[in-house]
Amino acid sequence: MKLNYSFGSSSPKSYKAYPRGDFDLESGNLKRSRKVKGSNFYPIKMLKSLGKRIHSYYKLHPAMLFMISLSIGVIILIVLSVSERRFRMNGNYARFDKGVDAAYPFSKFRNLVMVAGHSVYTSSSCEKVDKEDSWFLESYQKHPGQAATFVQHIQKGVEITADDDDALLLFSGGETRKDAGPRSEAQSYWTVAESKGWFGEFLFPWLLLSTLYAGKQESVRGRALTEEHARDSFENLLFSVCRFRELTGTYPHNITVVGYDFKEKRFKHLHRSAIGFPETRFFYSGTSSSQTSREAALKGEALVRTQFQEDPYGCKGSLRRKKLGRDPFHRSIPYPNGCPEIEGLFRYCGTAPYSGSLPWA
Repeated sequence: MKLNYSFGSSSPKSYKAYPRGDFDLESGNLKRSRKVKGSNFYPIKMLKSLGKRIHSYYKLHPAMLFMISLSIGVIILIVLSVSERRFRMNGNYARFDKGVDAAYPFSKFRNLVMVAGHSVYTSSSCEKVDKEDSWFLESYQKHPGQAATFVQHIQKGVEITADDDDALLLFSGGETRKDAGPRSEAQSYWTVAESKGWFGEFLFPWLLLSTLYAGKQESVRGRALTEEHARDSFENLLFSVCRFRELTGTYPHNITVVGYDFKEKRFKHLHRSAIGFPETRFFYSGTSSSQTSREAALKGEALVRTQFQEDPYGCKGSLRRKKLGRDPFHRSIPYPNGCPEIEGLFRYCGTAPYSGSLPWA
């Protein structure tokens, strides 16, 4: 006979012989296991705790906490400044180095010929370019034959450029004379060269074919431009180098400066050394001053040369004041935007030679 024991349900229930937890044999009691609390992270509580600690420390050492906070602030400013500078420099490099041939219409030229300006042409006519009353002259420039020396500089620059197919000609000089109006020395020189037909009749008198003559004339005119911000001789050189980079995408391999013969030492020894340009690739072509102004010019040059020996970058004292006086229209200097590789040279002001890296060194 088969017996079925029913427990009130069709499905059997499991019987727990051993309860969950730890059983103490001595006491006969069941120990409930403690639940381990999760290691929750409470950032708000941590911040409040940190704030209380800082507040307590401030009460005990207010001066020390102020110095620590100030130091942290300075470090943050330095980091942000360096980051911003690198970002701006990278932007400049990306902008200037993207396709040299496309971005720089004068990329084929390798050599710089720079004519330093000395005055502003004020005449409404170009028929008397060699007359003193056609130019705005300072008191020390008012000598017979002075205007003719300006024209000689312009012609010499054109001649040197015509003999070098790799040369780019730059007339350099800003709007330095208030009473002359907002007209630059560089633009004055370019206008005189234009009025003289770029001196083609003097350079090539033997050419009878007009097509060849016009072609050579256009060759010089098409690669003669201006640098219209320089306020002294050092800026004539430095700004022209930057302008060359702006136009060609590279820095000049050779530099030829055209000016008065008595300024050769200033350019070849002082200014060239200040920018660290190789001596073997730097040339100077000088012309004579007017005979009536020769003695005074030599005395003045000796004084200026001494000033640049003491202040090679013209950024202090009398040289700086002179530059400010030659900026009557408060023109903003665009450099070194066009030559980011030598930004440090533009910012430098010291008596020792600039020790930073230079593209031509």
